[in-house]
Amino acid sequence: MDPNDRPTPNPGQLAQLLAARAGSTQVRGASSVAAFEGVLFAYVDNSNVWIEGQRIQAVRQGLARDPYDAMNRRVRAPWSYDFGRLYELVCPLGTRVGRSILVGSRPPPNDSVWERARCEGFEVEVFSRNVANKEKQVDSSIVTTMLDDSHEHMESDRGDMAVLVAGDGDYIPGMRSMQRRGLRVRVVFWKHATSRELRDTADEFVELDPHFDRLTLPHGHDSAAWPRQAR
Repeated sequence: MDPNDRPTPNPGQLAQLLAARAGSTQVRGASSVAAFEGVLFAYVDNSNVWIEGQRIQAVRQGLARDPYDAMNRRVRAPWSYDFGRLYELVCPLGTRVGRSILVGSRPPPNDSVWERARCEGFEVEVFSRNVANKEKQVDSSIVTTMLDDSHEHMESDRGDMAVLVAGDGDYIPGMRSMQRRGLRVRVVFWKHATSRELRDTADEFVELDPHFDRLTLPHGHDSAAWPRQAR
C-alpha cells in the first residue's frame, strides 16, 4: 500500500495510540502553558480569537481606552494571528494530542486561510454566516464535537483534558457535563472576552493576553499568506 493511501486515524484511535506509547510526545515550540499527563483535545473558535484580538489591537493603536471600551463602541483595528503559534500555546510542548480542531466561518470566502490552519496542525471545520452575518453554527458545532469526543474518546482515568479556546458562557453546560464524568477543562482566551462564570467553572484558565505580541503577524500580512514561523 502506498503510504499516502493509509487512512487517517480518528481521534479515538489516535488518542489510544498516543497513550500506549509512553515515550511519544508532540514537540512544537516553547509555551508557558504546562504539559500534563493524559491526552489533550483542543477546540478553537477562530472568529472570536480574531475579533477580540482586533479589539486589543485597537487599544494598542489608541483607538479605545481598553478592550471593554472597544467592545462597547464596537471598535476594531486590522489584526491577524499566527495559527502555528496559537497551536504551540494550546497544545504545549510535551503534550499528547488526540485532536486539535479550529472552527470558523466564511468570510474569508477562499480556502487559503483554512489551508494555512491545516498546515499548522489544526483540523478545520468552516460554516457560512447567515443572512444577518451571524455565526449560528460555530458554537453549537464546538459544543457537539467536544461532548461527542468526551463520550467516545476521552478517558478520565488517563487524565485527559479538553482545552477550549473561546469565552462564551454558552459552553458552561457542556463543560459541567464533562466535569461530572471526571474530565478536566482548560479555557484559554482573552481576559476581557471571557465570561466570568466560564472562567470560574473551568478547571484552569489561561489568559491569551500575555501572548498577544507573539501571536501577532507583522502588519500587512494575513494568516493565509504569512510563511511558517521558525519554532
